[in-house]
Amino acid sequence: MVGMGEDAKRAVTIFISATIVFSMLAYVAATPRPAEQFFQIYVLGEGGKAERYYPGNNPNIPVGQAVKWYVGATNFMSSVQYVVIRVKFGNATLKAPDDTNRLPSPTPVLLEFKRVLMNNETWEFPFTWIIRESNRAGDVISPTVLEMNGVTIRNSDVNALNGYNFRVFFELWTFDPENGAAMFGWRTGSEHRVAWLQIWFNATSLVK
Repeated sequence: MVGMGEDAKRAVTIFISATIVFSMLAYVAATPRPAEQFFQIYVLGEGGKAERYYPGNNPNIPVGQAVKWYVGATNFMSSVQYVVIRVKFGNATLKAPDDTNRLPSPTPVLLEFKRVLMNNETWEFPFTWIIRESNRAGDVISPTVLEMNGVTIRNSDVNALNGYNFRVFFELWTFDPENGAAMFGWRTGSEHRVAWLQIWFNATSLVK
């Protein structure tokens, strides 16, 4: 800044600094934040709404009674994703999925549904299940044969006192390219997130 007085030099320096700061602020304001990457999983009742999860709104499900839900997942990962929804059956004492340690329920997988989802695509499908057979041993009731979407499944491990507090788990799994296998939940950056749902019911009646 040859030939300029000190006041002029200070004014030019302040102008340049202010211009840089303004440019940075304008860039930040004009540049959208990266969209949060996640999945949504949901279960709706028989009418396709978040209500009427049990026939007659009665959570006591007798043998032979069909229960219809709608299970759905939406991909907000900004990329194509391979999604698996795993269905499990438990009671009040069997472990549910662990959000803190990002672990699935240790109960066996009864059924799974698979789909490749485009970004922002929602996948919804009907899920109908029936208790086909149930046994009682004293005060303990065990649904021994289930039918889920037409598939017969034999259960020998899950029972409950007087048939109270059974539950169906829905876990969302995705393909993990790092390991080349399915993983519970998904990765977004350095984070590992999980999503799952459960619906409780009672199996207090053995009458078909």
